[in-house]
Amino acid sequence: MTTLNIVILAAGKGTRMFSEIPKVLHTLAGKPLLKHVLDCAEELKPQQICVVYGHGGEAVPKAMQNYAAKFITQKQQLGTGHALQQAMPHLNEDSQTMVLYGDVPLIQYGTLKKMLQLGNEMALLTVHLENPTGYGRVLRNAQDDVVSIVEEKDALPEQLEIQEVNTGILVAPTKHLSKWLDKLQNNNSQGEYYLTDVISMAVQEGISVHTVHPENEWEIHGINSKMQLAALERSWQQVSASRLLDQGVTLTDPARIDIRGKLICGHDIEIDVGCIFTGEVTLGDNVRVGAYCVISNANIGAGTEIAPYSHIDNGEMGEKCRIGPYARLRPGFKLHNQVNIGNFVEIKNSEISERSKVNHLSYIGDSIVGSRVNIGAGTITCNYDGANKFRTIIEDDAFIGSDTQLVAPVTVSKGSTIGAGSTITSDTPAGELTLSRSRQISIKGWKRPSKK
Repeated sequence: MTTLNIVILAAGKGTRMFSEIPKVLHTLAGKPLLKHVLDCAEELKPQQICVVYGHGGEAVPKAMQNYAAKFITQKQQLGTGHALQQAMPHLNEDSQTMVLYGDVPLIQYGTLKKMLQLGNEMALLTVHLENPTGYGRVLRNAQDDVVSIVEEKDALPEQLEIQEVNTGILVAPTKHLSKWLDKLQNNNSQGEYYLTDVISMAVQEGISVHTVHPENEWEIHGINSKMQLAALERSWQQVSASRLLDQGVTLTDPARIDIRGKLICGHDIEIDVGCIFTGEVTLGDNVRVGAYCVISNANIGAGTEIAPYSHIDNGEMGEKCRIGPYARLRPGFKLHNQVNIGNFVEIKNSEISERSKVNHLSYIGDSIVGSRVNIGAGTITCNYDGANKFRTIIEDDAFIGSDTQLVAPVTVSKGSTIGAGSTITSDTPAGELTLSRSRQISIKGWKRPSKK
């Protein structure tokens, strides 16, 4: 069985990006352009992936260090053919080689799979565009066979009218590619070694060049400017929104949602405008997400309602919780069923058990909160002494009065009541009222200062 190598060309400077960041490290839908391509390449299970990079020094391999890919430097950018030449010594000649591009991020597995299904043949990915400006044109003979590719800057006026264009993505036997690349010349308007010239070489040797078309035009759109990046971002978000709608998710406005990762939805989900989902987010059945929420790497239980402007980051919550508005759940939170977290409440690295409430203007950090606990407005856990973090434990059925400070490490025992305005520095007895306040006094005859 023929093995597969994939070479990703990612050496372009991206001058029109006006950025010191290598072009392939700019983000689309929450992750770098090159990461999109590598993820798709890995789905094909190739024997080897090579990434040819240039501008940006070691920033590219460093950013992609979690991938089992070989990174190869193209010290001089002399064209796509020259870039592929840098990878050839690392490829097994008894294989197929597929060429992808680090700045064409949305190529899909299904399209590439169709190219490989042609067997040990040469296949070229082409597409028909109403406006082919910027792309090399596919030239065919009277029998409709591909004969060559002409780059736009080298094309004759009649050739510029051709609407079938070359995407640059191809697959071919490695031994043939190696031979053709050695023959490349740079006698063109750019003075570069064009990879596309291998098409005419294949034809001259009697090797058929098959063409495959992508399932979606947006798959082959490349990024050369911030304008193109923004346009492709919107295209991808529209695709993502359409997929959610097809699954039965209710979106108040499909044009105003951003999915920068993976969003898994149950049945009867409602998502209002302006919401952003990053990382991997799971929404259980009957979840409602209010306007302008930001949810990252979270598991949201069935029947939960998240009110507008809430931020949820790296944690999980059970069923029928009520969150927000303006709540902030930070990494390490865990909410059990029917927990209420209200407006301007911040939870960090804490577990809150069933039917407990933190409804107003409070901070709960590094804490374990039991069931049926009521935490009053303005309560804070003082968990940090400037050097170390300490844990607060609030047991079942405790009632914490408003404006209370719990100075960790401290335990509020089962059934305890804390009087409003207290600072608690020692463990409280179960079932008792504990408070710490200065005695209230009134100063007779005191007069308020007046302006002179």
